Amino acid sequence: MITDKYGQQVFTEQDLFDLYMSDSDTKLKNALLSDSIKFDPNLEIKNIPELLNYTVSNLSVSEFDIQCQNNWFIPDEYKDFDIAKYVLDQCNNEEELQRAGTELLMYQERDMMILLCYLKYLVDTMRKNNIVWGVGRGSSVASFVLYLIGVHRINSLYYDLSIDEFLK
Repeated sequence: MITDKYGQQVFTEQDLFDLYMSDSDTKLKNALLSDSIKFDPNLEIKNIPELLNYTVSNLSVSEFDIQCQNNWFIPDEYKDFDIAKYVLDQCNNEEELQRAGTELLMYQERDMMILLCYLKYLVDTMRKNNIVWGVGRGSSVASFVLYLIGVHRINSLYYDLSIDEFLK
């Protein structure tokens, strides 16, 4: 935790995680996040678009998607991360390379590479903080790339799952 030039406490991601895992929710309720949004436990869902400065009614779906992606908290090291190289480096044989390459092209065609970078960041953060997540669920287990990143533990090649089940 640091104190900014205005004397307000600013919490890092690790600080917030530590607060969340502690028994003291009073600290968390008073936490000032680095983007100057105070945690309000009574915040209603209807206020979220205003809170994030979205004008939903004036945006197309693709514009809204781009705006959401630009507002994700993701460290620069993950924004600039070569996720394709990382995924391909995880492959052990030609069959895995072919499947991963095909899937990566499909993710790229859909402008979803930043999502893969974010998922890598999320998995790394959960591992670092010893957070347990599920083995896999739904159509996402059809993605071999997500398996290689660590999002789930179902090897879609082993079970002969088609990527078309996920990226329809």
